[in-house]
Amino acid sequence: MGINGGEILLIILVALLLFGADKLPDIAKGMGKGMREIKKATDDIKREFENSTREVRNDINEVKNTIKNDIDEVAGSVKKEAENAARSVEDNLKG
Repeated sequence: MGINGGEILLIILVALLLFGADKLPDIAKGMGKGMREIKKATDDIKREFENSTREVRNDINEVKNTIKNDIDEVAGSVKKEAENAARSVEDNLKG
């Protein structure tokens, strides 16, 4: 959906006919200024969103880490109990 050279030339020609050569630099300047304002507003919105969600993301990571540590602790206990049970079964079979 890009604009090729012929389309750009047609747009410039129509702009010249509508506004005249003396108004085009002012129009281009205004459009450039408008684009900068839109980019600045977009960046401000992104920055505000990042700042407002940072605390929530930190809380989620904290909960995730707590759950992971709890799971690791339970898994370690289960493994230890399984090893003790296996050892007990071996001892009973030998003895």
